[in-house]
Amino acid sequence: MLDLNGSTILLTGGTGSFGHKFAEAVLRRYTPRKLIIFSRDELKQSEMHKQFGGKDVRYFIGDVRDLDRLHRAMNGVDAVVHAATAAAQPWKLR
Repeated sequence: MLDLNGSTILLTGGTGSFGHKFAEAVLRRYTPRKLIIFSRDELKQSEMHKQFGGKDVRYFIGDVRDLDRLHRAMNGVDAVVHAATAAAQPWKLR
């Protein structure tokens, strides 16, 4: 198993269902140097900030389709968890 203690982790799609649970699990099980929540949803990032408080979590507004922004977010990162996805489409739910 990968040891995430002391690592800087970039979590794309960090405010989605999987991303939120992954962040909870990482912060419960490890002591990362920094967990970067990368997503387009400023409101959900604000809610996660309230939940995780003073832990070593940073929030980065961005879209994975914006490569310049994504490269900036990846500066100094040891591990990337890619959980970003396209929004649910009605035809996918049938």
